[in-house]
Amino acid sequence: MRAHVITYGCQMNEYDTHTIRSELVAGGHHLVDHPDDANLILINTCAVRGKPVEKVVSLLGEFRKAKRAGRDLTVGMMGCLAQLEEGQEIARKFEVDVLLGPGAITDVHDALKAVDAGRERYESLRFKTDLDTLIPPAPDALTGFLTIMRGCDHHCTYCIVPTTRGPEVSRPVDAILAEAEAMRDAGVQEVVLLGQNVNSYGLKDDDLPSFAELLRRVAQVGIPRVKFTTSHPMNFSSDVIDAIAEEPNVANYIHLPVQSGSDRVLRRMAREYRRERYLDIVREIRAKVDDVVLSTDVIVGFPGETDEDFEATLSLFEEVGYEHAYMFAYSARPGTPSAEHFEDLPRETKIARLQRLIDLQKRYAFDANRRWIGRRARVLIREIQREGDYAMGHSDQNHTVLVPKDQVTRLGLHDVEVTQATPHTLYGTVAGRDATAIPLAVAS
Repeated sequence: MRAHVITYGCQMNEYDTHTIRSELVAGGHHLVDHPDDANLILINTCAVRGKPVEKVVSLLGEFRKAKRAGRDLTVGMMGCLAQLEEGQEIARKFEVDVLLGPGAITDVHDALKAVDAGRERYESLRFKTDLDTLIPPAPDALTGFLTIMRGCDHHCTYCIVPTTRGPEVSRPVDAILAEAEAMRDAGVQEVVLLGQNVNSYGLKDDDLPSFAELLRRVAQVGIPRVKFTTSHPMNFSSDVIDAIAEEPNVANYIHLPVQSGSDRVLRRMAREYRRERYLDIVREIRAKVDDVVLSTDVIVGFPGETDEDFEATLSLFEEVGYEHAYMFAYSARPGTPSAEHFEDLPRETKIARLQRLIDLQKRYAFDANRRWIGRRARVLIREIQREGDYAMGHSDQNHTVLVPKDQVTRLGLHDVEVTQATPHTLYGTVAGRDATAIPLAVAS
């Protein structure tokens, strides 16, 4: 079949999409770049927030209309939304042919055979527990995503992930290292270790190393840059911080979701840490890791959040000084305890608080980025814009960096002298090249 895969959601979904593409190619199917050229369309879905669900519903409506008009088209829904009753109802309504949960994506061959044999719909919603399959690296990829575990044993009251991806399962270390070595041999310059909670890797299996030990072993494979996401503060231990500080190719960038600065809200969220414990981790990170950049996730307007609770979140931001943050107004997701048992706040209250936090974060990010002016950053340049004057990449600290594209003769790692900064972007010149003026109007 001529197959096209559409992806929404996190880096775990990107990894799953790469897996499904590998499965399709291995099964003799042909990947196409545009859905209009396909007779098999698979949508890899996200269910964490409502907006991605709305996009999926819109797409499925278009594809149902095309099928009813006579187009030869098989449509599949994969990922987190497929695992939920909400997604299964959507699949029935829009006449989806294949429904695969995030743990069942390797069942795609059986699914396509069943549909070809006349089965009305194929469903597989099992949780994946065998994680030893090796996924070949994508061709010519500079960044490789590498899943080290699946699922989550934390049960935050706002989160659907334990329902969609199941309990924590750690991947065998030999499979992880073999995949990392294959990436290295294929020329991958950056590997990102993935999991719902990477730093709980191995906690349920005495035969596996700790996450800190695994991080060191992956770093020693020899890929120039190693990153990981996402961490839970409950399991962020000193040995992980030491590994980041001591392994030279582990990026000095840590994403550490806090969700709220209020202990009362953290308790209602069922987050097992409290504000002071979180700040202790931040202090240890800043003391040990040079030039570290911290980012976080924050939910604003969680049910029951008072003005005092929100002010606690603002003060936490001031104390930590995050260089980057993913900030969201609370959105109730069906099936979560917070949606079932807590009364939502008015939308206007949530949006007003979110805007205040965004404004504060923008100021801190701008101050932090300006401190890089005149310094040198190591940047993985991965894209040269077809239109415009720049090549784009990310630093070891995960800054977005733009350099004049006429200075870039190859994609990959470059030393860059930072010349200008905005709250979201650093601008610079490739080290050893003449500085090129970059209009501030472009950088705003």
